[in-house]
Amino acid sequence: MTEEVSPASTDAGDTAVSGGASSAEEPRPAARRSGKRRLAIAALGFVACVILLHGLVVETFTVPSSSMNPTLWQGDRIIASKVGTGSLRRGEVVVFNGTEVFADPGARAPGGLAGALRSIGDTFGFRPTETLYVKRVIGLPGDRVAVGHDGLLRVNGAVRLEPYLVPGTSASDTPFSVQVPAGHIFVLGDNRSDSDDSRAHLGDPGGGMVPTDDVVGEVVLRYWPTGSWGRLGS
Repeated sequence: MTEEVSPASTDAGDTAVSGGASSAEEPRPAARRSGKRRLAIAALGFVACVILLHGLVVETFTVPSSSMNPTLWQGDRIIASKVGTGSLRRGEVVVFNGTEVFADPGARAPGGLAGALRSIGDTFGFRPTETLYVKRVIGLPGDRVAVGHDGLLRVNGAVRLEPYLVPGTSASDTPFSVQVPAGHIFVLGDNRSDSDDSRAHLGDPGGGMVPTDDVVGEVVLRYWPTGSWGRLGS
């Protein structure tokens, strides 16, 4: 039903204004200040919501290298979901903080106040990008991950097909067999010939295993370049 708006009355007794002053009064300074204050509060609220959303639900990243080719390319921009990182799955692509596992000792997290401030920044999505890595989850806690001389990936003795690799690519040029400890995951890049992943750190303390607490989120979407826009599956 169309709402009707009644025309303004033309009765002189209704419209007359004493002294000849205009009926449209200028906003008072106090009213203008109140309007600006409400606008500022609304803007701050919007910024706070964006920060909370960015820090606690999703986070955006730029792929730093070619180690995930052909799934992701250097310079691709991706969105990682921080919801449900406690239930990781084999085959999914994740962003994680490699400070304690992959980074040079000099880049490892500081202690004291600096460490506490960095931890707060990490929680809300403000973290140094040079220690963030994008890899694929291959082994979960308790898994036996192995690649034999046949170049096939096996998890708990069963061959795992890897359709995300370039056809004809070996799961690893170097055979290995490892047990993933509790609270950790084993990760590999899809570009197996050019990826700094768990294999490269098997001889390091921790054996290249990534603590599950260091997982930032699961990569769910590539939004740039626009021609490659789309969800990532496992």
